[in-house]
Amino acid sequence: MNVEIVNTGSELMLGRVLNTHQQWLCRRLADLGHVVTRQVAIADTGSEIQTAVREALSRADLVITTGGLGPTSDDITRELIAEMLGKKLIKNLDVLAHIENFFAKRGRPRPQKTDVETMVPEGALVFLNPTGTAPGLAIRVEPNLFRADKTPSWLVMLPGPPRELRPMFDVSIAPLVKREFADEIFVCRTLRTTGIGESRVQEMVADELQPLVQRGMEIGYCARPGAVDVRLTASGAEAVSVVQAGEAITQKVFGANVFGYDDDEIEQIVVRLFVEKKKTIALAESCTGGNIAHRLTNVPGASGIFLGSVVTYADSAKKKFLGVKPETLAAHGAVSEPVAREMALGARAKFGSDFAIAVTGIAGPSGGTPDKPVGTVFIALASALGVEVRRMQNTWDRETFKQVTAQQALDWLRLAVSA
Repeated sequence: MNVEIVNTGSELMLGRVLNTHQQWLCRRLADLGHVVTRQVAIADTGSEIQTAVREALSRADLVITTGGLGPTSDDITRELIAEMLGKKLIKNLDVLAHIENFFAKRGRPRPQKTDVETMVPEGALVFLNPTGTAPGLAIRVEPNLFRADKTPSWLVMLPGPPRELRPMFDVSIAPLVKREFADEIFVCRTLRTTGIGESRVQEMVADELQPLVQRGMEIGYCARPGAVDVRLTASGAEAVSVVQAGEAITQKVFGANVFGYDDDEIEQIVVRLFVEKKKTIALAESCTGGNIAHRLTNVPGASGIFLGSVVTYADSAKKKFLGVKPETLAAHGAVSEPVAREMALGARAKFGSDFAIAVTGIAGPSGGTPDKPVGTVFIALASALGVEVRRMQNTWDRETFKQVTAQQALDWLRLAVSA
């Protein structure tokens, strides 16, 4: 099955809005067994929209458009596609009632401009919008005159806002896809690793997985700040067994460097492990500026294990809140093993936690020295076993430096509580 997506919106082309549809829809369709073969983003102009949809219909069994169904002057997808398919626009009374009810519930008058949203191409399936006013539409293009063999295709039009598109796809479009297209066996498993660079990851695992590649499995690598994903995919009757075998090999090769699977984030794993072990965490952050605390508190349940954090950016704060000795700072500087050590001990004592992590470093772009170049960071872990300090060299831009350092600190917590 060939699936294509056409994302419309001049705001996408200007870089003013992030196109999240491309990732979200591709993931949802892959979960249904249908991998998207092509997608494009285009501006809100008549020629661009009609050309893109016409070309997609010439190849695809399912074409999904996003955006251009609202009430404003730049929402022209509905009209252009109806014109292209030679279909009249007809007022849909169900859509009208839905829109009137939508505004009545909010105590607001219905804008006259919403009349356009009630007009739908003749013969189209209509999906009312539970979180907005613009309905979704689906048309079976039969015969499909844009394909050489005139094989029918489905054309689905979805509203642009993610809060409207996503529930509509799950509630209405996913059942349509399951009903109209035979299930295809597609398996995807992602193993998330940390502590090893992308090139080295491939060197370590590629040869081991080669026999499974010959049986149809595909391998993908995706580098992220402080992590590398290994993606294993396969289609067909052997897909499940092949990917399971690939997962077992990958897990064996990387061992503890695998911190999670698929959508796991390392902070989720850390919180889960600390909950299971009934242990607590405190933080002392300098160069990461609260990034570690931010990531931990994004996880539901973190309140049960995360006691608190001190962001001690200035030397005076390190002394006042963590008890770092003035002579330590004077002798070694804020970015040093002794200071990281005292920060971790101070955080553990202040909060009474089982574990405490401290970070201090030089994010750059200035501030480095020959002995401590930009990117130097010291991470300290304090626990009942004492204090250990590691020196890392994270030579990145400031934002990536913070992300990678936080990843390293969280991974150390993961390994420490699992020991």
